[in-house]
Amino acid sequence: MTLNASPNSLYLYEREGAYIPRVGAVHDLCGYGKCSLGVAIPVLSAAGCDVCPVPTGLFSAHTAFPKFYLYSTTPMLTPYLDAWVEEGVALDAVYSGFLGSPQDIEAIQRLYREHESALRVVDPVMGDGGKAYPTYTPELCEAMKELVTGADILTPNLTEVSILTGTEYQGQNVDEAFVREAADRLIDMGAKTVVIKGVERGDGLIRNYVGGAGLELTEVSGEKLPFMLHGTGDLFTSALLASVMTGHSLEDAVRFAGRFVHDCMKLSAEQPDYQLRGVSFESKLGDVTALLG
Repeated sequence: MTLNASPNSLYLYEREGAYIPRVGAVHDLCGYGKCSLGVAIPVLSAAGCDVCPVPTGLFSAHTAFPKFYLYSTTPMLTPYLDAWVEEGVALDAVYSGFLGSPQDIEAIQRLYREHESALRVVDPVMGDGGKAYPTYTPELCEAMKELVTGADILTPNLTEVSILTGTEYQGQNVDEAFVREAADRLIDMGAKTVVIKGVERGDGLIRNYVGGAGLELTEVSGEKLPFMLHGTGDLFTSALLASVMTGHSLEDAVRFAGRFVHDCMKLSAEQPDYQLRGVSFESKLGDVTALLG
């Protein structure tokens, strides 16, 4: 990685007048527990984007629940996207998250081929706390590496960094040298910019790092709250993309996303069953709309 510029000066999308950009959101749809499309659609819509979902699976509830039902939509993706071609659907961004099978990755790569100028945003939702999610097989984890190549924005947490790079998980308390090396590995794999999330050093802060080819590695930090919630990663990347699609720089987008997640988590703690229900963002969507300025 060449460190000679700042992500603060990197703008990945130019918003033009009243034009409403179209985002293809390739995620699962979860009935209960706020995550995936249930987060991406309202957050990006609040930023004035036309969100076109490509559902990779239907879940009764997210995978942190002891029991959930999964219905794979993989068999329908080819005719689904065939119909989009016939209708002449054009995308300004392709945003992928949780996937159900290696075949879902083929659908994303198809979207890349059919929408060559679209911004490619990959949130490799694969695991947390040093472990892959229960639905992520070794074959799917290996296939996910293919999405690193060509990603305009890649947003892994430290568990996902370890899976993607084939290195040992070191916990959340890692130094900047470790983050720099991890970012270099992901850039060497083909990512254009990387946002490594969730570094904690026991000082009351949570740190996210922004790096990329030709960019200076930059730390963006904020207050760490004393609890965790399912779905915050989905909310973070959706808010980050919302900021990018409203014409803000990558660094400013990371800063907005961190602050937005923090504020939504504080609100969530006031809700019943919040630890399983997930992060409550609904009454904070005005903050996203304000990005249109």
